[in-house]
Amino acid sequence: MNQKEFGLNDIVEMKKPHPCGENRWKIIRMGMDVRIKCEGCGHSVMIPRKDFARKMKKILVKHEE
Repeated sequence: MNQKEFGLNDIVEMKKPHPCGENRWKIIRMGMDVRIKCEGCGHSVMIPRKDFARKMKKILVKHEE
């Protein structure tokens, strides 16, 4: 399986858009769970890392360290 490399403060696109209409999410916390924040309305959601990796479509903006 292709492992997607994502990190803190990356902007990602999910397979399904948020109900507000935006499909850009910022990763704001990583651990066993990943917390992502909608770039449109600012709502944040915490989901297990395994589910996040499955539901993420692609990385739009890679955060530079």
